[in-house]
Amino acid sequence: MANQSLHKNRLFILSGQSNMARLNPDDTFTPTLQKAFPNDHVVVIKDAQGGQPISRWTKPSASSGGNLQSKVGDLYDRLLSTVKVSSADGHFDTVTFVWMQGESDANKRQGEQYESKLRAVIGQLKQDMQRDDLYVIVGRISDFGFKRQDKKSDWEKVRNAQVHIAETDNHATWVDTDDLNGGMDRLHYTDEGYKTLGERFAQAAITLIKKNGS
Repeated sequence: MANQSLHKNRLFILSGQSNMARLNPDDTFTPTLQKAFPNDHVVVIKDAQGGQPISRWTKPSASSGGNLQSKVGDLYDRLLSTVKVSSADGHFDTVTFVWMQGESDANKRQGEQYESKLRAVIGQLKQDMQRDDLYVIVGRISDFGFKRQDKKSDWEKVRNAQVHIAETDNHATWVDTDDLNGGMDRLHYTDEGYKTLGERFAQAAITLIKKNGS
């Protein structure tokens, strides 16, 4: 009975664009979590799609006057549907959202609006999951964009927004990816880079959860 009382259900939701799509949670992410929480039930759900702007995860607000565009918020709807089906609406002691996205917005020079949009995504998920205590792990986009002077400014804005959100929330943190894309600083990471990323995401989640005593 003692071990049973320690059992917790933990949900981890992974989403974003291509660098999340290419990450296989079974390589390092899930095993690292299972090792840290051996008595707990760990549920990992990933829904990601390459090359997509954050607007596809951001639901239109009431203030938009009903001017709804197609493909605005549709990937968020898909993610939420996947979460609800896969988790069977079960009770979870902790819910952690892992986000790896932003390259598309930086490339399209949408850095100025990125912070407000990411805050909106997080706020939506908190509301829909009914979790004010949602843990958030943000993968900061890599140094790839610094090679292009015409895009460097927006690349920095997105990176700064991701760090600012993570550092102003006790339930959030960010993960560095600058060393994961190889010597040529490519947009996508190396095979080993994705394994390292999965481990970093997991370790960041473990640290947050244990720090908050949950």
